[in-house]
Amino acid sequence: MTSNSRPWRVAEWVGLLATPVLLVGLFQWPAPTLEILWNVVIPLVPASLLLTPLLWRNTCPLSTLNLHGNRISDAPWPPSWFVTAAPIIGIALFGALVPARRFLFNQNGTALAITILAVGVLAVLLGALFKARSGFCNAVCPVLPVERLYGQRPILKVGHTRCCTVCSATCIDPSPQQAPLVALGESLDSNRWLATPFGAFAAGFPGFVFGYFQTADGPLSSAASVYATVFLGAAASYAIIAVITGLARVSVVRILPVLAALAVGTYYWFAAPQLTATLGFGVPAGQAARILFTLFVFGWWVRAQSTTIPASASTT
Repeated sequence: MTSNSRPWRVAEWVGLLATPVLLVGLFQWPAPTLEILWNVVIPLVPASLLLTPLLWRNTCPLSTLNLHGNRISDAPWPPSWFVTAAPIIGIALFGALVPARRFLFNQNGTALAITILAVGVLAVLLGALFKARSGFCNAVCPVLPVERLYGQRPILKVGHTRCCTVCSATCIDPSPQQAPLVALGESLDSNRWLATPFGAFAAGFPGFVFGYFQTADGPLSSAASVYATVFLGAAASYAIIAVITGLARVSVVRILPVLAALAVGTYYWFAAPQLTATLGFGVPAGQAARILFTLFVFGWWVRAQSTTIPASASTT
């Protein structure tokens, strides 16, 4: 079911028009723009995905650009090789870009602006090459695996506004609950889900987040150390989850919410004090924010345990 209300359309265009404002800020006033973006705006995104991924997916400017690319040509559906490779490409992009914050994007507004422009162009081009959002948003978008993981048990019920064309069986919009399971394919009844791209991402993500926060902003020469720390954390997380699921035989339906809660809880443990400090509050406010976010994530996880997953979901 789609939602075509005017407020969503306004929000969509606000998101699109905010992009050039962000780019100007990154070029002209990089220091305050980076601080607001990374310490205030971005920390709100994980919580919004727990509420529902459609708050973001209905307004994402890259999604808007992807759909505008459809107007360039009457494009076909993507070939099977692209559908198979897309999840790996998206996860690889995420794994490359996020650690790069430490030695590049957290400090260099120009580099971040150029990267945003490049990704925007990619979204338009893939919209021109493939129908609907099958080339970017539901394929190689680096944020997509996080949307799947965090959005698997949405608190809010929100209609999808973007399109109602069957462009991907794993599209989140029609059923956020079903999309992660569809992404795991036919491996749900065994530990084979750990060998799928999304399964490996989900198992390693809590350690990935923890590893990121064990690093610090530094020069370009620190890149190797940053990547080693982040991916060592991801590998440790994956190994622990593989052992636990193998010994305890925990079903993937049960473990996925645990992985989401661990990842987002770890994120807010470190990010909450940065958020409050950027807003001008002292240390006590940072500790209070940690507690509030922890309670929110725990409440989300408790609710997730009693949430029934649809037996099937329409992708239209």
